[in-house]
Amino acid sequence: MERNVTVEYAKKLDELDTLKKFRNEFYLQPDIIYMDGNSLGLLSKRAEQSILSILDSWKKYGIDGWTQGEHPWFYFSDTLSEMCAPLVGAKKEEVIITGSTTSNLHQLIASFYHPDGVRTKILADELNFPSDLYAISSQLSLHGYNPEEHMVLVKSRDGDSLNEADIIEAMAEDVALIVLPSVFYRSGQILKIKELTKAARERNILIGFDLCHSIGSVPHELSDWDVDFAFWCNYKHLNGGPGAIGGLYVNRKHFGQKPGLAGWFGSDKEKQFDLAIQMTPAPDASAYQIGTPSILSAAPLYGSLEMFAEAGINAIREKSLKLTDYMTLLVEEELGDYPFTIASPKEHDRRGGHIYLVHEEAARICKALKEYQVIPDFRSPNGIRLAPVALYNSFEDVWKTVHVLKTIMKEEAYKKYENKRDVVA
Repeated sequence: MERNVTVEYAKKLDELDTLKKFRNEFYLQPDIIYMDGNSLGLLSKRAEQSILSILDSWKKYGIDGWTQGEHPWFYFSDTLSEMCAPLVGAKKEEVIITGSTTSNLHQLIASFYHPDGVRTKILADELNFPSDLYAISSQLSLHGYNPEEHMVLVKSRDGDSLNEADIIEAMAEDVALIVLPSVFYRSGQILKIKELTKAARERNILIGFDLCHSIGSVPHELSDWDVDFAFWCNYKHLNGGPGAIGGLYVNRKHFGQKPGLAGWFGSDKEKQFDLAIQMTPAPDASAYQIGTPSILSAAPLYGSLEMFAEAGINAIREKSLKLTDYMTLLVEEELGDYPFTIASPKEHDRRGGHIYLVHEEAARICKALKEYQVIPDFRSPNGIRLAPVALYNSFEDVWKTVHVLKTIMKEEAYKKYENKRDVVA
């Protein structure tokens, strides 16, 4: 990228932006620059309309909303799954919109963790989001294994990233299952899913990925890569709303295997209301549903996924990389007098949708940024995540964010705050 750091250049980039029309689809607050879309995406007008549409069907049809109206609720998860499948590179029948990140992980471990002989361990990593590790630990305990011995964590060499060679080396003969993130929630490093899956396959180990920090910002080809399973939330880059329903993927080669955790919404739809004592699971990924889907929680996702279909994930990725490239350039040019470290990878094939800045005063710098109406994300112990989102952030947003940060550092405006996180960070 041209090393032009003027606001005029940022505006020129915005004029050339092929996705700029989508910015008007979102509720952007006046004078506030939102850089926390990797924690919670903003509300779009289409997502709002989707909620209103579902509410209207409840109002009009009552119980008959399950089979009537624009989006009958009984099939709503399947509708969303078909819309979401291209974002993970899967067949529509391999995806189901259901549950939450952690409940889906519990379901997938319960379904695919089959300790046998010496193969009793689950391989993960020390940089993964703790909720995944909590789920792995509890599943090991339920099987009668000590998590401290049977959850193997690949160590980071630098505290921010992992080397695929280290992960592959840890794929030992006693590993029964592997659970890894696609993108690390702190540094934004992308793992080489295809390479890791191939290595796991060669060692006869099942492997799955947490896509929470990649879906909606990074393209995937899960089916072609032969990944066994994946799971994700829909409230970050996919803008599905706080606590939005989650999603999971199961490779079609596993169809027909009974889910580890059974519930009636995992039934074959033609037989579900037979209410038989013995369950007949759905023939595809729908079998991994458990309870009745939260329709109101799922509603915003319809409008959001419409926009992703129109924009295209490849175009979104292209702009995302340009935005984070520009932010990296500005940080290097404008913040060189201050001890920030860019802990995100610079290589395009290694960097997700956000930039991770490390600074010993990170907690109170984030508080100062909010005072200056820039919304960042603090990650303990000393990280600032900034996520310029392709659908609603501009290059001028990026320019302003870095210059606000420069003002805060120059004036030492952060020093009036305590350098510790709030209850929610």
